[in-house]
Amino acid sequence: RKQVSRESLPTGPSSVSSGSPQSAMSAALVYCPSYASYFGFLGAASALVFGNMGAAYGTWKSAVGMAAMAKLPRHRVQPEMVIKSMLPVIMAGVCGIYGLIIAVIIANTVDSAAYSLYSGYAHLGAGLAVGLSNLASGLSIGMCGDIGVRDSARQPKLYIGMVLIWSFASALGLYGLIVGLIIATKGDSTICGIDEA
Repeated sequence: RKQVSRESLPTGPSSVSSGSPQSAMSAALVYCPSYASYFGFLGAASALVFGNMGAAYGTWKSAVGMAAMAKLPRHRVQPEMVIKSMLPVIMAGVCGIYGLIIAVIIANTVDSAAYSLYSGYAHLGAGLAVGLSNLASGLSIGMCGDIGVRDSARQPKLYIGMVLIWSFASALGLYGLIVGLIIATKGDSTICGIDEA
């Protein structure tokens, strides 16, 4: 197997575009290795896994709070509050949807024929940004939903304040999705096709 010296490796795309076919092939090996897609798929998996973890925790804690309403006296619980208490469960489920969206976008962008390390790192960062943001959002919704549902059942006037708290907690996942979409579109694999010119 032919060894490539450090001096023969290109230092950037500009130095590759005017080089020989041998240097172009070396550039493809440096900037577009076969393991570059690993980072892209890792980013897609991270977004989905962490997002679903946040959604599962938020749903679980909010459902525990709803179940605790059954211990309250019947005359203290308004029937419509049971339906209103479903709101944190719905907000927690959105965390998994955000992770699914960015995971599908990243997975459809990964190309085994032409995929650069730059794109792999960008997709890994996008997946972690969305996944961890929605994990934090799910944790916040779950904790606030558990306590908020119980207190709202005892005192209905607290419901509006709880809705505001749940909304700001859910916004954390949306912030991560926006930044993740911006990062995911920064991928560029045009350097991988330079050896075909």
